[in-house]
Amino acid sequence: MNKQEKSNSSPVLFSFFSGCGFLDLGFEHNGYEIAFVNEISQSFLKAYKYSRSKIGVSEPKYGYFNLDINEFLNGRKEELRCLVDEMRSNGRLVGFIGGPPCPDFSVAGKNKGADGLNGKLSLVYIKLIADISPDFFLFENVKGLWSTSRHKEFFLELKKIIQNAGYSTTERLCNSLEYGVPQDRERIILFGVKNDLLNRDSGVDGKIYNFPWEKHKIFSADEVKNMPWVETNSFGHNITPSLTNSMKQLTIQHWFNKNDVEKHPNGAAHFKPRAGIEKMRTVSEGDVSRKSYKRLHRYRYSPTAAYGNNEVHLHPYKERRISAAEAMAIQSLPQKFELPQDMSLSDMFKTIGNGVPYLLSSGIAKSINSYLEDSICRK
Repeated sequence: MNKQEKSNSSPVLFSFFSGCGFLDLGFEHNGYEIAFVNEISQSFLKAYKYSRSKIGVSEPKYGYFNLDINEFLNGRKEELRCLVDEMRSNGRLVGFIGGPPCPDFSVAGKNKGADGLNGKLSLVYIKLIADISPDFFLFENVKGLWSTSRHKEFFLELKKIIQNAGYSTTERLCNSLEYGVPQDRERIILFGVKNDLLNRDSGVDGKIYNFPWEKHKIFSADEVKNMPWVETNSFGHNITPSLTNSMKQLTIQHWFNKNDVEKHPNGAAHFKPRAGIEKMRTVSEGDVSRKSYKRLHRYRYSPTAAYGNNEVHLHPYKERRISAAEAMAIQSLPQKFELPQDMSLSDMFKTIGNGVPYLLSSGIAKSINSYLEDSICRK
């Protein structure tokens, strides 16, 4: 839906840590207007603009900001506040959305927690929300921030800051499988709304009680994992299992076909190793047990799409790594979404791996829509 087609009463979003815009796209396709985009990587921001030009999404009203988010917490705070106030004066609800970089809370990443450079950005984002006071916000991060004991303490501190700033919150560990994404990817989603906007029965003492987390789920992650999936077979030896319709739509092959990855503009964008072909041939289709050189199975969903820290995902039945087009299919992106041809392979796979799966974003956007319609007091 283009900006011109959106209702004057639709919520407006200010996007931070935008990457190339997977999270934003799920909201844009569900009635929200992205009015402001902030991304520190020039390469990712270029890809954001390029992808939108290809799928016909309008440019943000206030443009693109290739800046460190700290600048909005310091010297440019009043500029940001004025933009938020301008939108609010037009009767629009204003939300902040973003997923600060997460390697410091990831078991597979740096695991430095709140003291890491990226970990500190989570605090900056929360402080920015507290200072600027948008009507609602979304904070997305890896499971480790919420489930690892030493990181959970920091997460609770972040919640306390935001609740002391006048927000009620709710959180849930969401799995992308629940929304039809062919990928086992868990992320903590924290959502909050200003207390003075809530109906009396929608939240109290900093807690939201009736957020419809379950409303737009398609599957139960536990039920999906307990389905009779094929495990492994020798590389190059195709075994066609009997799959239910639900299982089929969660397979990698279904999404490869759906996005026509071979003909996709990024279909040939994959690393071509100078060595390691012999090693690739020894990995069975579906063997994802090792840290690296995980070979995906065409008739199963993917493990988390993570392409950093030397983690290599191999094509199910070809002697190569997966392509950018295939990785984007695993992230459930629309077929027409593409990255610039001159973007480096490293940047392509980094921004793909960092992104929020499109169908997860879309499901959360729908849930927030449902909540705002039922729980907000319009003044």
